[in-house]
Amino acid sequence: MRNLTDCPEFQQLADLRQDWPAPLTPATIRDQVARHCLLHFSYAGYLLSPEIRHALQALAESQGVIAAYHAILDGQAMNTSENRVVSHHQTRGPNRGFYGKEQARADHFADGVRSGELHGAFSRPFTTVVQVGIGGSELGPKALVEGLHCWALTQSTLILETHFLANIDPNDFARIWAQIDPETTLFITVSKSGTTLETALNLGLITQAMTDLGWTAAQSRQHLVSVTMPQTALDDPTSFRDRFYIDASIGGRYSGTSVVGTLLLSLVYGPVVTAEVLAGAAALDENARLPDCTHNLSLMAALLGIWECNVLGCTARAIIPYSQSLAAFPAHLQQLDCESNGKSVNRDGQSIDYATSPVVFGEPGTNSQHSFFQKLHQGPELVPIQCIGFAKPYASSPAPGAAHDALLASLVAQLVAFSTGQAHSDPNKTFSGHRPCSLVIAPELTPQTLGALLAFYENKIMFEGFLWNLNSFDQEGVQLGKTLAQDAT
Repeated sequence: MRNLTDCPEFQQLADLRQDWPAPLTPATIRDQVARHCLLHFSYAGYLLSPEIRHALQALAESQGVIAAYHAILDGQAMNTSENRVVSHHQTRGPNRGFYGKEQARADHFADGVRSGELHGAFSRPFTTVVQVGIGGSELGPKALVEGLHCWALTQSTLILETHFLANIDPNDFARIWAQIDPETTLFITVSKSGTTLETALNLGLITQAMTDLGWTAAQSRQHLVSVTMPQTALDDPTSFRDRFYIDASIGGRYSGTSVVGTLLLSLVYGPVVTAEVLAGAAALDENARLPDCTHNLSLMAALLGIWECNVLGCTARAIIPYSQSLAAFPAHLQQLDCESNGKSVNRDGQSIDYATSPVVFGEPGTNSQHSFFQKLHQGPELVPIQCIGFAKPYASSPAPGAAHDALLASLVAQLVAFSTGQAHSDPNKTFSGHRPCSLVIAPELTPQTLGALLAFYENKIMFEGFLWNLNSFDQEGVQLGKTLAQDAT
């Protein structure tokens, strides 16, 4: 694996910029789609010529990205700076080992809570769960849980109310505490190291509030569980009624399919739903093995990321889910992308001279169309846009079909506008078009689809890291500020 700019294949790709764009035709729309039974990834809006697509494939082969992915799956230490294996694929793979055992424990615990067999200190069943954690302990789990809420409403299943306590601002705690009944609330405290400042302080606010209610330590313990590594401060049987374990080989932003995310999923919706999420993620992990980028959804998306960033010079990327259920998803992808690939040294710790991760942002469509789309359409910079859509609604509201048809019409109209633009005698009404855009689409937002979507992006970011010759699995950039904050506290 070489630095991107040392690859002759990249130089050939950069030389092809003058060939962009090709015309958008019905054949382009039909053919430029990477298909999987759970998701389709359409890249017709990039208006790529056949020569560019061939050059992208050659770059992937030159950088050995599929072999590097297999090295991860084979247990090689691909987190080079920390000399660690990268294990998040194993949490949903066929041989889960330790992760499977922890998932079974989490599912058993969730079944007990949902049946009422496991209850709080006052013999009342739990109706609410609060996940206490920040970064990957909040963003991925929140995207998963909130992503399935509307779907679950159509399934006539028990849904536990959910809150996320992340911010160190005490107003965040005060807001949540005012909305819950502590006697029917279970708190999940999540910190791999057990030392995360924000999480420790928020846990302290919770236990102090319980003490202020007159609860004993034994009563408080009945409402607390933890997710952590063994032998940390949170691995304390005197303070937590149960502890669930992760290990150092899974970064927080990749931990949604570990018990960091799946304990909460199983509590809120039940273990069957969790199993479907994991199955969807495993299916896209399998798709990521394919060497041909026209069939490998994550690889094609990653190659287009290189095209955007290093050929077209784009410094930002918009992720727009045309689904209110995925309102929390762009924030998770922001962390996943920027924390993984926001690097300026390669896998060997040597400085690089090319751009890496763009700034990722997004909000649901159609709301975002009335916010920042003006800049995306007519601003001087190119900002690639990736939309996420679903062919069918599942809402039980009146006439969901008509509203959903309007939603999809808006999605398609935006993609056409970004690709083709509009000529007009009035410069104010002129749209240049030729703005990179893509679409991730699925029949319906279900647990399997959501798991597939999660893995699609995780693997896409992994492949981008390989193409840039980065270590996508450490995050030293967040450590300095944390250390200084600890020293100042």
